[in-house]
Amino acid sequence: MGQDLAVETAPHGTAAAGGAHGERLSSLITAQRATVDRDTGLALYRDMTLGRRFEDKCAEMYYRGKMFGFVHLYNGQEAVSTGVIGAMKRQHDWFCSTYRDHVHALSAGVPAREVMSELFGKATGCSKGRGGSMHLFSKEHHLLGGFAFIAEGIPVALGSAFTSRYKRDALGDSSSDAVTAAFFGDGTCNNGQFFECLNMAQLWKLPIVFVVENNKWAIGMAHDRATSDPEIWRKAASFGMAGEEVDGMDVLAVRAAAERALERARAGEGPTLLECLTYRFRGHSLADPDELRSEQEKQFWAQRDPLKAFENDLVSAGMVSADELRAIEKEIDQVVEDCVEFALAAPEPEAEELTSYIWAED
Repeated sequence: MGQDLAVETAPHGTAAAGGAHGERLSSLITAQRATVDRDTGLALYRDMTLGRRFEDKCAEMYYRGKMFGFVHLYNGQEAVSTGVIGAMKRQHDWFCSTYRDHVHALSAGVPAREVMSELFGKATGCSKGRGGSMHLFSKEHHLLGGFAFIAEGIPVALGSAFTSRYKRDALGDSSSDAVTAAFFGDGTCNNGQFFECLNMAQLWKLPIVFVVENNKWAIGMAHDRATSDPEIWRKAASFGMAGEEVDGMDVLAVRAAAERALERARAGEGPTLLECLTYRFRGHSLADPDELRSEQEKQFWAQRDPLKAFENDLVSAGMVSADELRAIEKEIDQVVEDCVEFALAAPEPEAEELTSYIWAED
């Protein structure tokens, strides 16, 4: 049961069923996957399970009329959040998200109660009820925010990386080695801010990892129909930057790629563009009827469920038993139920505070 885990897994299903995106993934030659011990493996599984069960509960609350506004869920992409953030240092490194930000916040350590409260618009939310689903923020947990418009978080992440480098080089703080992870989707990668920030990051060798969560679909636009070169990681070469594509449904592959990028960043060697090939299991948002994607495509990706794949890794390596994982799932279900009860009972923001947090305050 103390065996380290570093096993290879084979793709499931036929590549053609997954379309061009699936063909890319099936022909991907995965570099060395991360080696983890039992405790780390369980922590990764717990984090991925929390992300999945939390999002499932959000869907339930939304359809019951308890949650309002646009809600974009992360189901299917858990290996990216857990793989990258799990390789980083909480409350030391920095994280910048998108409108699909709930699970990034949870992986960064923001308590589930605070995230759920924010989705209910309550005063106990991590953004004090003012941000909602798309604008989670936690200074304590180094979460720089979720952002509703694509690419607008990338310059913020760039500023964070610049701060880390400036403290070290200009202010002489040798302990300043924090790295920033900027998460965004494939639809962002035709946006001007994406290219401008890659250029500046490489020019100044900033400690940042650009994490592309390529889930094939930008709302209803298939990625390969929207860009002249669908292999986003190759765009790094235009700037002399390190670029890598990785199986975004494989948490150990993502973790290994993140570790390589973090090592480069902390050594002063600059940024990395990491393209994670993944897939969202739900529509773009909970208001999306999800009629544009074929059932055949959805089934292909469902067979690559990152949670099921990682469970198979852990059990087949003899590190844990299936019963242990079921027990973890029950614990997580209790955590999620607790955060819903907490959020429903939490107070609304006070009307007198309507104009608070707009301007800098003492």
